Amino acid sequence: MLDRYRQRTSSLYPAVPNGVRDIAELRAWSLLVPPGAAFTHLTAAALRGWWLPPLPRDLPVFLAVPDAGWRPRRSGLHVTRHTSDIPYGWIDGLPISEPAEILLATARHLGLLDLVILCDSALHVGDVTLDELARAAAKRRRGAPVLRRALSMLDGRSESPWETLLRLLHTTCEVPVDVQAPILDEHGQLGARADLRIVGTRRLVEYDGAHHRDARQYERDRARDRWLQALGWVLYSYSATTVRRQPQLILRDADQALGRPDDPGRLDTWYSLMQDSAFTAAGMGRFRARLGLSANLAG
Repeated sequence: MLDRYRQRTSSLYPAVPNGVRDIAELRAWSLLVPPGAAFTHLTAAALRGWWLPPLPRDLPVFLAVPDAGWRPRRSGLHVTRHTSDIPYGWIDGLPISEPAEILLATARHLGLLDLVILCDSALHVGDVTLDELARAAAKRRRGAPVLRRALSMLDGRSESPWETLLRLLHTTCEVPVDVQAPILDEHGQLGARADLRIVGTRRLVEYDGAHHRDARQYERDRARDRWLQALGWVLYSYSATTVRRQPQLILRDADQALGRPDDPGRLDTWYSLMQDSAFTAAGMGRFRARLGLSANLAG
């Protein structure tokens, strides 16, 4: 999203995603929360307003409870026991696990790509630090190995989940990029920031979100494009559909900018990440299987 006036994206979708519970429903669930327990996983991530991957409609409510306490059993509730104290705080009167613990819990079930989106969001709003994530990833917990893999892929400068995906598409294809690259005007003053700049080139890359369809935004975009062109920059914008379904076009453009031969084989890592992500039917199926959800319900 390259503009002189940035718009911060707070969610992947404008409406409440499937499976995310509202405050009123969680207050009802909280009657089952024993002392020392807390909401965690994607339930807590949603309450914190982090970017979320696609979620199934029948996603359970996630609760972490002390091992010594009683364990509530209800349909639609996913409970994990903890042998040590659960670090938590409060949001709207509800006990919520601390950010690093939330992300470690989600790493147990999410695909790597989905986990990176969640971590980028938490880093971006300042809810967690890389050091805190590294300490969480060093624990002997089921999600720790995936969280350790995610650490080197994180960048809290992303301002939307699709910017994260676009960045990872480039980096997994060995395209070096600067994130939130500053663009200086003719007087050497900061005029804008680009989602991505391909290192060593005058090529800028941005995610073309829905707000760019607004008539006023469209006019601002065209003025911005003329300003960039006058300064010798070339801007390429890509939609969510292109990122998900036509990544070869994005790689082809990047290869052209770098002056190297087009090599679709560079997409192998990206395809692997997407296939294990909830952004694909196969990845959603794996996510459901990890949670023990029925394979018969659509996401």
